[in-house]
Amino acid sequence: MSVTIDAKQLPQNNTIVSKHNDELVATVKAMTAKGKGLLAADESVGSVTKRFAGINLENNEENRRKYRALMVGAEGIEQYISGVIFHEETLGQKMDDGSTFPEYLVKIGIVPGIKTDKGLQPLHNGAPGEQQTDGLDGYLARAQGYYAQGARFCKWRNAYKIQNGTVSEQIIQKNAETLADYAYLSQLAGLVPIVEPEVMIDGTHTQDQCQAVSQRVWAEVTNQLHKRGVIWEGMLLKPNMVVPGAESGVVATPAQAAEYTVRTLSRTLPAAVAGVTFLSGGLSEVQATEYLNAMNVADWTGAARPWDLSFSFARALQSSALKTWAGKDENFPAARKVFLHRARMNALANKGEYNRAEDDKESESLYVAGNSY
Repeated sequence: MSVTIDAKQLPQNNTIVSKHNDELVATVKAMTAKGKGLLAADESVGSVTKRFAGINLENNEENRRKYRALMVGAEGIEQYISGVIFHEETLGQKMDDGSTFPEYLVKIGIVPGIKTDKGLQPLHNGAPGEQQTDGLDGYLARAQGYYAQGARFCKWRNAYKIQNGTVSEQIIQKNAETLADYAYLSQLAGLVPIVEPEVMIDGTHTQDQCQAVSQRVWAEVTNQLHKRGVIWEGMLLKPNMVVPGAESGVVATPAQAAEYTVRTLSRTLPAAVAGVTFLSGGLSEVQATEYLNAMNVADWTGAARPWDLSFSFARALQSSALKTWAGKDENFPAARKVFLHRARMNALANKGEYNRAEDDKESESLYVAGNSY
């Protein structure tokens, strides 16, 4: 008895076919240009409230627009930044010249992106306090709408909080399936998905425990991406750096952070993925840069590193600039200078050319327990 298989049928674990295949790969190439990284300017309204509270600034739509324009409008940003992740609100807002934020970025050679998840919600069958991420209902239509507005990549975050040295198997499975569904639907819509499985810095766990959890989490994410047929060359990974918990009393050296992080990636992430864009996760501005640089030094003797290792920082790019701005228009030039300095430092770290002596003398921790975006 013979069986006829439709040529359009997708075999399990094969790669999806999207009309945007070539565009996805081209977008990834632009986003992983050497000496550049991503600016994460995608904080929710609630998160911006926390940021603005530190400078006594009212959180309204116009001030949020100015905050994003402060960074995006910095002359020379395109030398260090290849893509910007926006909040949904910002995607439709305009720069001072009347162009939308995506239109402005395209003019200066930067790829516009969008955060597409709808935030964290309790995971009822996991360990106490564990959270899943909402936003898949009607996702394909939403993603197609963002593409029409000019976005060419997107980001979705799932969070894992280590408790008693581990996380539950339920959250590992649930979050991996969610991230994989998001990724393949994004590619069908023409958006390069940034997959963000963040093993949070919150807690007293050791670096070895962070490594074990990160390896298990990233391996299962990779497994589920395989099952969905995601186009590896058309996506990016945004993981945590493998470091001790913020409340452990232990601070990893740059060499330790680099060794643990790159080795864990080499055990879990296919070489076909062009780039890894790290989150800063509450590390200080300088600390995040030092760790990234250590992963990229030319005389590396650790595990294989076939990917572009770069940054996708929010607080670690913006915090000092935000304080310098203080919500006052007359401080724009000074704040932009501060922002461009941080962008340049991280661009150098992407090439393994960062010099600590050229950076700020002091840099405070940006850790916020239970941080959300």
